[in-house]
Amino acid sequence: MTPQDAPAPAPAFDAGPDSGLLSPVRAGAPAEGATSDAAWLQALLDAEAGLVRAQAGLGVVPEAAAATITRAARAERFDLVTLARRSRGAANPVVALVEDLTTAVAAADPAAADYVHRGSTSQDIMDTAAMLVAHRTAGLILADLDRVAAALARLAEQHRDTPMPGRTLALHAVPVTFGLKAAGWLQAVLDATAELRTLRAALPAQLGGAAGTLAGYVEYARLTARSGPSAPGDGASDGPATVPAVVPSDGPCDVRGYAEKLIAAFAAEVGLAEPVLPWHTARGPLARLGAALATVTGALGKFAVDVQTLSRTEIAEVAEPAAAGRGVSSAMPHKRNPALATLIRSAALQLPALSLVLAQSMLAEDERPAGAWHAEWQPMRDCLRLAGGAAHTAVELAEGLTADPRRMRHNLTLTGSLLTTERLAAVLTPAVGKATAKTLMSRAAAESSRTGCPLAAVLRELPGLAGRLERLDASGLAELLDPERYTGAAGELVDRALAHYRQTGRPR
Repeated sequence: MTPQDAPAPAPAFDAGPDSGLLSPVRAGAPAEGATSDAAWLQALLDAEAGLVRAQAGLGVVPEAAAATITRAARAERFDLVTLARRSRGAANPVVALVEDLTTAVAAADPAAADYVHRGSTSQDIMDTAAMLVAHRTAGLILADLDRVAAALARLAEQHRDTPMPGRTLALHAVPVTFGLKAAGWLQAVLDATAELRTLRAALPAQLGGAAGTLAGYVEYARLTARSGPSAPGDGASDGPATVPAVVPSDGPCDVRGYAEKLIAAFAAEVGLAEPVLPWHTARGPLARLGAALATVTGALGKFAVDVQTLSRTEIAEVAEPAAAGRGVSSAMPHKRNPALATLIRSAALQLPALSLVLAQSMLAEDERPAGAWHAEWQPMRDCLRLAGGAAHTAVELAEGLTADPRRMRHNLTLTGSLLTTERLAAVLTPAVGKATAKTLMSRAAAESSRTGCPLAAVLRELPGLAGRLERLDASGLAELLDPERYTGAAGELVDRALAHYRQTGRPR
């Protein structure tokens, strides 16, 4: 290859926002915005502001300083790109953010700047922010899952008794109903929703200080108990110096119980669950979050895979909702691909591997891990985005999905009475025994398939059945061989699923 033939180098681009070009399932979904860099930055600032308000509520920080810091803690005041690049220095964004927040607070009140991040450590803020982002995004996901469940419940009720072929290992099995299939989708979504809702309520704040002992927080409380909350500043305060309310009467510098009260106050300020202990190296909250989100996309992915299968040209039992530009092919004008199901399935295929990173990060050494904690952030965001995108897409799919009962009945005729051989075997068992009945029906099914002769005719001529069917008149045998009359307890199971949904699964 000559230099003239060499490909041109790839153009260099400045790092811009992640627009979702390679992840269309989450592009434009509510979860995308809720997990953006700006959303994460605001969560970090909310953690800082919540901490200082908790400290102020316990008398360790002046109320005016806490108010100043809270007013300064607005994401739009900070340069995300600069923060991100400076984060390389400390391997996390909190150090650079604290510097910028302190500068912003000092511009409004130099005395208040002394109370920014007081006694804290980067992981307290980063972990709390992660839980805030997860809590907020999970709320959006749950709202969409509630809509998906409602739509699936309507499908199950509407098609309670609509017969269709059941398929096992890709082949016709015995008849089922479309209502039961929809009820199965519904129950999977309800189970995943309940798991995520329970987990969301338990997402904990993080407060441990440098090595999980809260020593810095306690020491500042002790200093304040000795000198009053205005001591670190330039003399400004809300009034006379006061001893924190948590200090017992047996000594002005005794701050026993302060750490416990601070944990509770901080969790309340940021709206997260109160942890029993700091969890710097106990990464269960992130691992459980990843598992719950994988369950969500797994449930939605099962729905999507079934829609893809039932949408096949030769099956055509369901169809996605139509919309301008949806499902088009760049090469074949006649096609309308199941694009919504494809997007959902893509998320379900990706998320388990990402959640595995969160599970592996439980192997966190010492009192602060090097790398394991840092490895969680991007996979966690991707998990939230993929689950959020899948749930948001599934709303449109479930609410707009159309079923074709006529096509379902037509597909039943492809195997016709052969779908009832299980039933015939059961009917014959009292007369010839279970093993013999199964052998006879296998032989009859094979003969019917080979010759194309109706199963009823094959049965009447099959050696071994002589005299066994005489008690059945033509109408009785026809009823036994009618696949639409062999759906077992499908209708009752649909009723059971709908009753469960009405009791436990309605939107809250």
